[in-house]
Amino acid sequence: MTRVFGNDAAQAAFVTAMHGGALHHAWLLTGPPGVGKATFARIAAMRMLAEARDERSSLPPGLDVPADDPTRSLIEAGSHPDFRVLARLPKDPDKPDQDIARSISIAQVRTLQPLFATTPSMGPRRVVMIDAIDDLERGGSNALLKNLEEPPAGTIFLLVSHAPGRLLPTIRSRCRLLRFGALEPAEVAAAIRAARPDLDDGEVEALVPASEGAPGKALRYAGLDLAGIDTAIARIARDGDRDNAQRLRLAKALAGKPAQPRYEAFLDRVPAFIALAARERSGLRLKAALDAHAAARDLAGAAIGLSLDAQATVFEMAGLVATLHD
Repeated sequence: MTRVFGNDAAQAAFVTAMHGGALHHAWLLTGPPGVGKATFARIAAMRMLAEARDERSSLPPGLDVPADDPTRSLIEAGSHPDFRVLARLPKDPDKPDQDIARSISIAQVRTLQPLFATTPSMGPRRVVMIDAIDDLERGGSNALLKNLEEPPAGTIFLLVSHAPGRLLPTIRSRCRLLRFGALEPAEVAAAIRAARPDLDDGEVEALVPASEGAPGKALRYAGLDLAGIDTAIARIARDGDRDNAQRLRLAKALAGKPAQPRYEAFLDRVPAFIALAARERSGLRLKAALDAHAAARDLAGAAIGLSLDAQATVFEMAGLVATLHD
């Protein structure tokens, strides 16, 4: 399990609370996707359960848990009896990386009830992590609320949220807020290198600005020649591509199932590229860029969900980029 990079204030606040003698029973970890909230939740859960098992307090300061600690081994193996994670499940258990459900179901929340009917197995504490609580069905939110209002003894809830404003106010009011923000470029680079030591410096350098402060976002682009995609987008914006040759070439390169990951990266990058260009404009040029950004954002949002033709979508998106040419 990797360490958490950045957000030192949030980490320190939790450690202080954890060792303060009265740890709140529910924590809402908020911030942009990919900044390390879920990683922090797992590490914090590991530390809390390790401390609950080891009353001698022989653990190092902070949140670290030694590699040979039994708690760490059990959590990394997914078999710790006092740690439960709720997340969206694959629709087909035989294809865990495909067709993930759109939400965390009320049935998943109800599986917690037998757990809460017993005492923790390896100490006085258990941890329930929900990643992300934004994904809960409405019925699941109501079912969880009952547990937050009357928390089972010794249970700590760690709730990851990318959009806390969408949650039930009653859930937010039961939680202590822990805010995570975008990381500095050096922190993003360190996080990328820790997660993917196989990447060369050139690729890391290309991933950092694309991350927008979120290492998780950057890592989705790893191995996809992001620099090549960005170069193609920038060239179309610079030249205008009046004969459509560049757009056609890019559309063909990003079509087909093998190119799907690069196609999805392209859909992410175009709105970001146009937004960056808009910051340097004013007047009618700014309006043109804002219109292009809105159209690109809408098209990117519909492309995957509606299974739009990839080649046609790339050609249309690249055409929006071409409108930036003066």
